[in-house]
Amino acid sequence: MMDMTRMLYKIGIIPVIKMDCMEHAVPLAKALKNGGLPAAEITFRSDAAADSIRAITKEVPELFVCAGTVLTVKNAELAVEAGAKAIISPGTNLSVVRWCIENKIPVFPGCATPTEVEACMREGLSVVKLFPAEVVGGTAMLKALSGPYSGMKFMPTGGVKPGNVKEYLSQKNVLACGGTWMVPEDLLTDGKFDEIEALTKEAAKLRDEIR
Repeated sequence: MMDMTRMLYKIGIIPVIKMDCMEHAVPLAKALKNGGLPAAEITFRSDAAADSIRAITKEVPELFVCAGTVLTVKNAELAVEAGAKAIISPGTNLSVVRWCIENKIPVFPGCATPTEVEACMREGLSVVKLFPAEVVGGTAMLKALSGPYSGMKFMPTGGVKPGNVKEYLSQKNVLACGGTWMVPEDLLTDGKFDEIEALTKEAAKLRDEIR
């Protein structure tokens, strides 16, 4: 887990993606890797999620692939079987959390309140997702949480964009941020991977300016 934490800190920004077409998975993964963000959170918001994870894991194994929007143990099982290296959820579903812990799968549940942070701490977790980050207070919330929960690291997602990502990454308790802006839905649908790679390079540059 420590090696994964270091890797996520180094990557800094995790592209969050809804895959509607599995055939786009591999060229997208290559665009992200070439752009300097070798990671992806493939959300379980479409039927193509598991197959996309499987294709990326096989063809671009150096990409760190997480499964996102995992709401059930069944989806966690599907994601891990497909090759997902970690499970991410928008909320704190203790059934999913405990299944992941039992199966030694890294899990980053979503938290929006101190109560949820403490629930995750009781399960032995030290990294959680702050979601929806901007809605619940953004960097002000992170600063407030840093006092009582000094040992926790956060992965803010939801409302993170080019204009504020550097402020998020500058917070001492932020491990990495999740964002969608480098993979706009229209560019992905149209297969414009060169443009996605260019946006990814811009995001990586923002990361490099602060870390």
